[in-house]
Formats: sequence, structure tokens, C-alpha cells
Amino acid sequence: MNKYLVSALSVVALFAFHACSTEDLVEPSASNTQSEPTEMSGEVIVKFDPAVSDLLDERGLAQTRSDAAATRSGIYSVDEVLDMLGECQLERVFPVDALHEEQTRQAGLHLWYVVRFSDKYSVEEVVDRLSTLGEVQTATPNRTIKRAYRTDRKPIPFPKELLNAPATRAEGENGYVYNDQLLKWEWHMINRGYQDHFTIDAEEDAEVAKAKFQIGADVHCEKAWERTTGDPSIIVAVLDEGIYFRHPDLQYNMWENEGETYGSHKDNDGNGYVGDYYGYDFINNTGIISCDKSADTGHGTHVAGVIAARNNNGIGITSIAGGTEENPGVKIMSCQIFSGDVSSNTVSLARAIKYAADNGAVILQCSWGYTSGTANGYENTPGFATQEEWETNCPLEKASLDYFVHNAGSPNGPIEGGIPVFASGNEYAPSAGFPGAADYCVSVNAIAADYTISTFSNYGPGSNISAPGGDQDYYFDYVNVADDNQNPAYTAARGAVGCVLSTLPPQVSDQTEYGYMEGTSMACPHVSGVAALGLSYAVKLRKHFTAAEFRKLLVESVTPIDDYQTGNKKYYHYVSDMGKNYPKIIQLSQYVGKTGGLVNADKLLAAIEGEEAGTAVTFPNIYLGIGAENAVKEDPARYFVNGESLSYTLKIDNTSVATGEIKEGKAVFTGLKEGVTTASIEANGTVQKFNITVRKTANGNGWL
Repeated sequence: MNKYLVSALSVVALFAFHACSTEDLVEPSASNTQSEPTEMSGEVIVKFDPAVSDLLDERGLAQTRSDAAATRSGIYSVDEVLDMLGECQLERVFPVDALHEEQTRQAGLHLWYVVRFSDKYSVEEVVDRLSTLGEVQTATPNRTIKRAYRTDRKPIPFPKELLNAPATRAEGENGYVYNDQLLKWEWHMINRGYQDHFTIDAEEDAEVAKAKFQIGADVHCEKAWERTTGDPSIIVAVLDEGIYFRHPDLQYNMWENEGETYGSHKDNDGNGYVGDYYGYDFINNTGIISCDKSADTGHGTHVAGVIAARNNNGIGITSIAGGTEENPGVKIMSCQIFSGDVSSNTVSLARAIKYAADNGAVILQCSWGYTSGTANGYENTPGFATQEEWETNCPLEKASLDYFVHNAGSPNGPIEGGIPVFASGNEYAPSAGFPGAADYCVSVNAIAADYTISTFSNYGPGSNISAPGGDQDYYFDYVNVADDNQNPAYTAARGAVGCVLSTLPPQVSDQTEYGYMEGTSMACPHVSGVAALGLSYAVKLRKHFTAAEFRKLLVESVTPIDDYQTGNKKYYHYVSDMGKNYPKIIQLSQYVGKTGGLVNADKLLAAIEGEEAGTAVTFPNIYLGIGAENAVKEDPARYFVNGESLSYTLKIDNTSVATGEIKEGKAVFTGLKEGVTTASIEANGTVQKFNITVRKTANGNGWL
């Protein structure tokens, strides 16, 4: 049940077996064949030329949404085509968010529109007609994006009998740092090697089986937690199924939009999305986050738990960057791009990516992507072969990712720009799928608990790094037991203990709300979590990185794993059909130099601490309008090491332009008239200088 999402190009890709198997047996189909159109019927995405931007604004199209879409553009040549289509609608892809409209326009994202029309004309015909117009830069189909895993195959719930066992304590066996009940089962967090609770079937050779758990084949969080356990200012956007935000291990680490009310029917904060309190459902166009449809698998909730479940609370699992009650961890934003059996699409995806950047996320957690261009044609239709091919065919996706990479974060925070993290894919293919394979993304391969590449994982060009993703077929001979006497009160699906254990919604794990999944999309959140932990440490050190700098540190501060890729690896891919008489075998040597190192939180934090890494953050330049209603607050503690314990003195050189004061630990600025003035803030003998710019809004349109 590899978890990987794919966009349909000509047909939906199937799960693949590895092309280098030593078996000659003709294998049965993976039995999850699906088909869907390349594009959504009656929808075309258009990017207009910047020269017609004023015409679009005059028409009022910048304010349109799906509930009040326009029918014509005000551009003569374009409207001729729209007249031909008859009944049609024209909607701006990205709704107006007054706070971010200026940078939206600088990025050219205000020029993207969706044209919706009847099925009287084909998508190809409309694309062809619009593409010939000088006022149109590009016209492409709005493609459907669909899960490539079977939604009738749910996660494997963690046994209730084992959940009721005594919690692991710091002073107990193996000296775990946190008291979370299920930590000892999370080899991907802290791998102590083979433990008695990883019980082996009598048919398996015990010594061979025990070697499948190797000490240290994990993300190396224990020592990293001595430096930081996470920081709530770091937000990770999870683009996936909706997250079960009421989960006891997640509820305190969900991002909350303070300007909104959950379930509200009004856009209270004016960002173009109604009721987006925990995030937004971009499929159903609602702020209500859901994960209870019959076709939902709990995938988004599982991913979120790996990154930021609450630690040391005596229940459930341990996460990478979830922090504790005393030291809260990073926040999770739910950007829902899948819901039940409804397919997603390019427009919804692009909106989710931009929304994440505009609302404070600095890491984009994406356990989805297109099929690898080197996937074999037996069970997988190959996807894009090169970055140029993907960018040409998916220009709106590229534009939205460019926006995230360049506009997330802050020049005065821990990172300027954002880090998109993708799963490399589960096609057993020798290259990663796009968009993750693009050079400004991080693409993640999966490993098992003995450092070997997971049998299903993609690898090679386009992939950057590896992380624990599980390998159920490889661990087929392991079962769960209820007590130390190995009397099985409950036997979970074979091999589950070799997968990734995390949080789940009650409808897929109603007795425990925890369970197992596997795939490169389970490896992916381990890298997102480590990246979030690293940025949390940068916050603590008051250090700043560009996205490119931090991405380089992340993929280079790793545990080498090439030495473990030796010999053959046996697994049971079709055991339900053929039993154990026909195992699959892969040669591990083919992966040497092609998997990246294993993500390592301890090494990353040590690298961030290095004298030459990053630069010191400084107090930001302030931009504000005139009047008390446009006052701006800034927290000076964010820009001085140990700033929470310091006292501050604020000086503004021209108080006819703006005034400022320190109030309840915050610097509060009020604009008096248009102009610019220099200013400074001092604490503990350190002075930081900055500028204050006061200006009016432009043309009454709501953006500065």
C-alpha cells in the first residue's frame, strides 16, 4: 500500500515492480487499474500577456470568484473566442488577498485565469484557439490529479491490545527520552536494532530477520532534541487529504488562522478564502477540513503525525518536531487537495501552494507527484522525462512552486523562500518523478530499518535524499504480539512493524487512532520534519538562510548509506497470490550512489550551528499606512539572541513621519504621514538600524 499521488497524463499509472528482479516469472497485475481523462472536460487555464493587465483590472476580473465569475474579459480577440463558446465563465485562479496582492502581481500570478465552458467544444480545440492570440501567453488543460494508491486499502491499525501496554518511560528499558506509549515501535524515530516486540515468525531464520533492524537506521533526533524540539513559528503546509485536527496527538500543533472562525461563512481576514481556520479544502472550496469520506485513507493525518505530533504526553507516538507541552513544536497547516473519491486538479493544487506561502508556511510537504519518466510500461505509464518537459506541460504548477520557493518565509526570519519536499515515487524506477525532481525541490527516497533502499522506492536522477519509509513486503515474517511472553492476542498484518507508525483518524483506526503506512510518501514527512526542526533551531540561534542555502545543508548533512547497499534483497511482493515460494529479489549494488544519504537531524542542526552557516537576522524594515488603524506590531525578541529576556529601547529619527513605542514587549509603529524615516532598536548593548516607510494604498484597490 505504497502511498503516492499521480496526475493523469494519458492514463493513470499503475504500481510497478522493479525491472531488475532476478525472477523470470510473469507477474499478475497489481489489480488497481484506473483510467481517467488527461484533462478536465470544459476547463482551460490561460495566462494573459502583462500588456492586457489593465484591461482585466478595468473589467473587475481581479475580484471574481467561482460564485460570481465573469463571462467576458474585455479583450476583443479573447472575447471573440468566448463568444464562440457561448455560455462560459472566466475566473481568476488566485483570489485577491490584499495583504499579498503586490507580490502576487510582481510574480505575474494575477494573469492566470480559468475558462469554463460547455462540452460542445473539446479542451484541445479551445486550447488551440486561445494559444494563437497575442494577448495569451499560454493556454493549457486543467488536468485532473488523482491518487495512485487504492483507496479501498486502508492503513493497518495499531493493535488495541498493544496500545494498552504500559507506556515507555525515560527511566525504563532502552532509556527513551520521551514517555509516548508507542515510541518503542517507531524504529524510524529511534532505531535500537531488533527488539523482542518485533516478533519473528518461526518460519524465518531468526538471525537473518533480526539483521533487518539496524541500530541508527533512523532520523537521528535524540541528540538533536537536546538543541531544540521545534518552534511554533515554523509552519509546515501538508498538501494531502484533510488532517484530523481533533486528534489528541495533533490538536495542539495545528496552525490556526487567528483572523478567521472555523466554519464561518464569511472571509473575515480578506485573504480570499472563507473560514480557513486550520487551512482550506481546495477541492470543495470550503474552510471545513474533512477526512471522513469513505474513500479517505487517513494519509494526511498520518503524514502530519510524523512531523508534529505532541511529544512526551504519555500517549501515542513521538514526532520529529512536535515539541512538548512546555516547549511547543512546529505547526501544521492543512491544505486539502484530496477529498473522498473526488479528483483534484491543477487549479486547486496551485491555489494550495500559493495559499501556503501567503499564510506563513515555509515547508511544503508533498507526498504526491507524477509517475517517474523511467517507470516501466508494464504497470506504470512513464511520466515526464525532463524538467523542461514538466515545466512546458505544467506551467501553472511551475509558477505556483516558483512563488513558494521565492516568496515564502521572510528576509528577516530563519529562511527567505520556501522548501518544497516531495516523495520520489513508488515505481521501483531509476529516477524520481516531477515536480519533486525539479532542481528547486527536495525529492525523497525511502529506506527500510536496516539502511537498505525500500524495495518499491524510486532512486537516481532527480532524487536528493533518503528517509525511513517502511517496506512491508521485506518484513513479511514479522508479527505483532501482545506481551513479552509472545502469546499473540492480536496478530496485525504481516510486516506492519517494518512500516511507519503514526496518527490516523478514527474512521480508519477506530480503536486506537494510530496505525501503519509505507511508501516514499511516508519517507517524505521525515525530511519535512527534520527541515522544520532545523529551521526551529535557526529561530533559536537568530540565524537566517536563503532557501537554496538551507536546501543544500539539508541534503548534505546526512548519514551515508551506500555501504549498506550490498548483496541481494528478498521480498514478497505477490505473497497473497503466490505465497512464499516465489520471492522477488533485487540487487542492492544498483542503488550505490543513487539514493542520497539518510536524513540526519543531529548533523543538520550541527551544520546550522556552524560559524559560516547563514547570517544573523536583523530587525526588519517597517511598512505601514497612515493612522492608528494601520499600526504595525513587531516582536523584537525574534531578532536578538535570548531576546525573550531582554529589554528594548526604540528610537525613531523623524517622528513627524511615524511614532513607535515598546508595549507589552512588542514594538508598535503608527504612521503619521507619507514618507521614510530611519530608526533603531537597542538591547543589551546591541543596536540594530532599520527604515520605516509610510504610504497610502494604491488606487483604492487594497494593496500597497
